[in-house]
Amino acid sequence: MESTLSGKRILLVVGGGIAAYKALDLIRRLRERGAAVTPILTAAGAQFVTPLAVGALSATHVYDDLFSRDDEQDVGHIRLAREADLILVAPATADRMAQMAAGLAGDLAGAVLLAARCPILLAPAMNPAMWMHPATRRNAALLERDGIGFVGPEHGEMAEAGESGLGRMSEPLAIVAAVEARLSAQGGKPLSGRRAVVTSGPTHEPIDPVRYIANRSSGRQGHAVAEALAEAGAQVTLVSGPVSIPDPAGVHVVRVETALQMLAAVEAALPADIGVFVAAVADWRAAEPASDKIKKRVGEAPGPLALTENPDILATIGHGPGRPRLVVGFAAETSSLMGNARAKLERKGADMIVANDVSGDVMGGTRNRVHLLTAAGAEDWPELPKAEVARRLARRFATMLGDME
Repeated sequence: MESTLSGKRILLVVGGGIAAYKALDLIRRLRERGAAVTPILTAAGAQFVTPLAVGALSATHVYDDLFSRDDEQDVGHIRLAREADLILVAPATADRMAQMAAGLAGDLAGAVLLAARCPILLAPAMNPAMWMHPATRRNAALLERDGIGFVGPEHGEMAEAGESGLGRMSEPLAIVAAVEARLSAQGGKPLSGRRAVVTSGPTHEPIDPVRYIANRSSGRQGHAVAEALAEAGAQVTLVSGPVSIPDPAGVHVVRVETALQMLAAVEAALPADIGVFVAAVADWRAAEPASDKIKKRVGEAPGPLALTENPDILATIGHGPGRPRLVVGFAAETSSLMGNARAKLERKGADMIVANDVSGDVMGGTRNRVHLLTAAGAEDWPELPKAEVARRLARRFATMLGDME
């Protein structure tokens, strides 16, 4: 199968940091997938890797000077920006991100980035203290709002002896995957003609008219998946529990409250080619919800709350007669992440489980780090905005459906 990167023109900005050594392998990985890599080596980057090494691996001219008479006689920085299908900054330092957020163009890389019309992807690399500094967080948020993508950073050991944390540059293969996903998202509609049903958000299981059993799911990841599938051309029905976020564009939304209602809505949306079960469905509901508000009585212990198990929507659909061709479940866990996710894959009739650790602030947050499990094995993705996770999943689903035919 031809690579997504075949014939694509990648402009690689090599920034100044010890992680610049990874850029050499990154060039090789991009080129072996058919991409043409044009490098810009910043002055700081040249302190870590040489123009000779970068040029030998890219097999092309290395650009490094905004005021080069030869390179700039035809306004070279504009030409470089216009000819690229994607600009990749790896490593992206805190200083480079600050310059980009401020719109500065004091060197060749800055001028090219400011003139770019193509997608831009950053692979940050810096000390954890620098990544978590409020100025860097503000710059990253601003760049994301401007449409610039991120891959990483990762948790790991730093160049500084004895230091570790969030700030390590993603590995070359993870960066290549992010480049493929970003370029694929710019392309056509790989899911045109497909039907999809997606579940999202929590369910509310009534105890009495004013109380219910629920969880902290915001619905952000499920809604993002539904929108990404629609952007990829699918006809999408989103079955959403109670959430406070807007409906995604281009999607038919069915609103429900309880697990029983969600299952009925999913079954009504079938047949479908894809079923993606992101919702955090309550495992239990009150066996007999009270018709009136349960009153607290002074000096009396609360009465027992009898529970009964809710239907397992993923397993019901995964093993049911109307099963979509591709069934994907989500596993939100606080411990034994991969073990619990693997067990779900085996017993629920899913083709893929997307696992994520929700012991932090994932529920309600805007970023996610997921792990993909299939019968073929596991794949770890870097932390990404939930919208980017959704876009990458949409591309993966299109590939999986193609492979099934």
